[in-house]
Amino acid sequence: MAYTPKLTYKGKPLVRKDNELYYGSMTDPYVLYLQILTTTPVGEQQVADKVHLMLLSTDTTKAPQERVARQATRHGLYNALDIGGIWLQKANETR
Repeated sequence: MAYTPKLTYKGKPLVRKDNELYYGSMTDPYVLYLQILTTTPVGEQQVADKVHLMLLSTDTTKAPQERVARQATRHGLYNALDIGGIWLQKANETR
């Protein structure tokens, strides 16, 4: 039976553990790794403020430093997912 993710964004799996998120499928050549660095209180909730994102190769034969294709820091989770989604789409199309 195939794995069905509980959470998706624009048709791709989105997995969260604490302040770390992975966006994309591990069967694709690249995935997006997001780390929430700071949060801001909005009402009674904490909202991601500063987010570091990295486009990672899923090729496990490469050294960890070689797997990072691109990285940046953005303000807000939406902004990070927006630019990261573009990176991910372009990287996976070229393979």
